[in-house]
Amino acid sequence: MPSREVEQPLLVDDEEQRAYGASEKVAIIGIDEVDLDDLASTPSFSWKKLWLFTGPGFLMSIAFLDPGNLEGDLQAGAIAGYSLLWLLMWATAMGLLVQLLAARLGVATGKHLAELCREEYPTWARMVLWVMAELALIGADIQEVIGSAIAIQILSNGVLPLWSGVVITALDCFIFLFLENYGVRKLEAFFAVLIATMALSFAWMFGDAKPSGTQLLVGLLVPKLSSKTIRQAVGVVGCIIMPHNVFLHSALVQSREIDHNKKGRVREALRYYSIESTLALVVSFIINLFVTTVFAKGFYGTERANSIGLVNAGQYLQEKYGGGFFPILYIWGIGLLAAGQSSTITGTYAGQFIMGGFLNLRLKKWMRALITRSCAIVPTMIVALVFDTNDATLDVLNEWLNVLQSIQIPFALIPLLCLVSKERIMGIFKTGPILQMVSWLVAALVMVINGYLLLDFFSVEVNGVIYSTVVCAFTGAYVVFIIYLVSQSVTFCSWRSQSKQIQESSN
Repeated sequence: MPSREVEQPLLVDDEEQRAYGASEKVAIIGIDEVDLDDLASTPSFSWKKLWLFTGPGFLMSIAFLDPGNLEGDLQAGAIAGYSLLWLLMWATAMGLLVQLLAARLGVATGKHLAELCREEYPTWARMVLWVMAELALIGADIQEVIGSAIAIQILSNGVLPLWSGVVITALDCFIFLFLENYGVRKLEAFFAVLIATMALSFAWMFGDAKPSGTQLLVGLLVPKLSSKTIRQAVGVVGCIIMPHNVFLHSALVQSREIDHNKKGRVREALRYYSIESTLALVVSFIINLFVTTVFAKGFYGTERANSIGLVNAGQYLQEKYGGGFFPILYIWGIGLLAAGQSSTITGTYAGQFIMGGFLNLRLKKWMRALITRSCAIVPTMIVALVFDTNDATLDVLNEWLNVLQSIQIPFALIPLLCLVSKERIMGIFKTGPILQMVSWLVAALVMVINGYLLLDFFSVEVNGVIYSTVVCAFTGAYVVFIIYLVSQSVTFCSWRSQSKQIQESSN
């Protein structure tokens, strides 16, 4: 009988699609009409295919390297030394699990999380979820833009004020639009350069500081936690999972066209995305490790440990380690700039998916980017004009922004875990009982840790009867909505399925 050729899934760029299809075809000898999935669960591993699927995971990993994370790293190192490195490693592993579930949802359904939330939740609930996602994104974006502005101020020797750095960073959305017009692979290459810049900069700092290898290994392998470092420990875990990043990754994986009618092709994509995302987060973990250990070596046990932050970190490094061949202040500034610029662009990217998915908007790219960028740049410009970089109020503002993002975590995690476990949505790719249990345990742990952070923060910052009453009322509504998301998702999705079937039969 004649042989039949089955083409591999299409990818982003047309040239790569043609090359991929021409060079990677599977000949099925002696079979007329048999699906490839009936012959093998997934095609054999190929390094070329892995390269073609590489990109979305590294864009996702940038959220693990934004200025907020870097500040958490340096404070953990300065205050706790090497003792929280094990927690950083396991927190990254928990973040990887969440991101793999987001990728699984996007690949298996062909839709991203915001779109599925729009379809699966009633109008009032999805509007609340949308507002929460936007607030989390704005909070993250303010930190990222301020981080970039601080880096620009460092690299300009203080000539450029904070507000001018905000303006320069705001213009990066045009870089994003320019690169996106030339294909996703070009955009991914640009981010690869920024990640490489961060890796090189912080590796250089690591080499200059020469942290203790023995203490580093002990910190990774021996869990330690004391009452003096509990707040830094909570910060290490709390800043790993970013709500907007969950929405982003579920959308990024759709940049590769996959034949969803062939389960083997979907399974193949999931395998390559899992490998790529793991590699990306290993790189991000190493970069975070560099930052933590540099500040552990230089400032742990010193008087400056409790006062160090993103604003003064560069100057403290310069005073501690000196100039050398290339002043460490500028090395820090370059790494911070790469972190800030890359995270602000991915934030713009995530904002487009969140707004378009929840509201089903069909706007032009430049309009969506302008709206998304304005939501963050306007409040950031106000912050830059009101606060001076030497003012300690910037650190207080950063704490409030961390709290804002911590509050939003359940509104990305719970819908993700509910949707990815439903056979009606995921088919055979739904999560199994063991993975569901592990995922919910991780989600519960993250929410409890962030709950501790919120309780600790508000117990210090909130005073007076009026403020306490408002916070209690907000907390009550917050808890009720979380309970609704957990308990009503199954009921609603079942009702939704039945209503669709009734509507189809009536038509």
